[in-house]
Amino acid sequence: MRVKESFFKSQIIPLVLTVVVCAGLVFALWGEIHALNIFTSSDISLKVFWIDILIGLTIYLKTSIDFAIYIGNLMSKNSGWKSRVAIEIGTALGNAAGTMVILLVWTFFKEIRWLLALMIALAALVLFKLAEGGLEHAKVEDARYPRWFKKTVSLFERVLDRVNALFAPVLRFILPDLRVRVGAPLRFWPLLALSFTIPFILGLDDFAGYVPLFNIVNVFGFAIGVFVGHMILNILLYLSPSYTIRAVKNPVISFLGSVAFVGLGVWGLVEVAHLIGI
Repeated sequence: MRVKESFFKSQIIPLVLTVVVCAGLVFALWGEIHALNIFTSSDISLKVFWIDILIGLTIYLKTSIDFAIYIGNLMSKNSGWKSRVAIEIGTALGNAAGTMVILLVWTFFKEIRWLLALMIALAALVLFKLAEGGLEHAKVEDARYPRWFKKTVSLFERVLDRVNALFAPVLRFILPDLRVRVGAPLRFWPLLALSFTIPFILGLDDFAGYVPLFNIVNVFGFAIGVFVGHMILNILLYLSPSYTIRAVKNPVISFLGSVAFVGLGVWGLVEVAHLIGI
């Protein structure tokens, strides 16, 4: 018979840990940038502006629909406070590691225009694919919405489907599988490893897609916003996984998230054109 967990174990420990892990990762990011500035000719600013944090947080939350569903499904398949701790640490580390790797690559190779262009182009393709996935959620419960909204979503989906079909052979190698397999609950370390893998790949893809923004925002503040956005998403999922998933699957939110993905992807391709001299 399963023993009911105390409120302290089931909620307080995971929630406090979420904040602690986020703070630790921000400190690790500060350390990475400080180390990178030793080797580069132009320093990355360590100044923090609220507007940069807000931009990073907003974009992350707008584009994390599938990720929220993935984490929520992991939680539903692996209950208990230890599993929550594993999922929190794993997803936070994975998201941060992907972000830091792209920051490292961008810092050292931003002067190699063709390599930076290739990185941004691949990230743009990933963003287009994730945008199409968001539109699937927008169509699930759109019966209560006006006809023009439904037509807009359908048209947007048809265009994205054709674009993504052209690049499907490439995308299958760089886009992670977000499905959670049905099976026995995992132990702490295997669950932590699984929780790390998907966010790490998504962190690589997403932050590479954000590279064009680095011309107008402070990288450090923007990355802090991304970390805080992940922390807020985890907190909401801890408090109520089912309600949070229903919220992010709202047709309007799903559609706006897809538009945000496409906007970042198009911006990235424009930046690619500039980099290669078109």
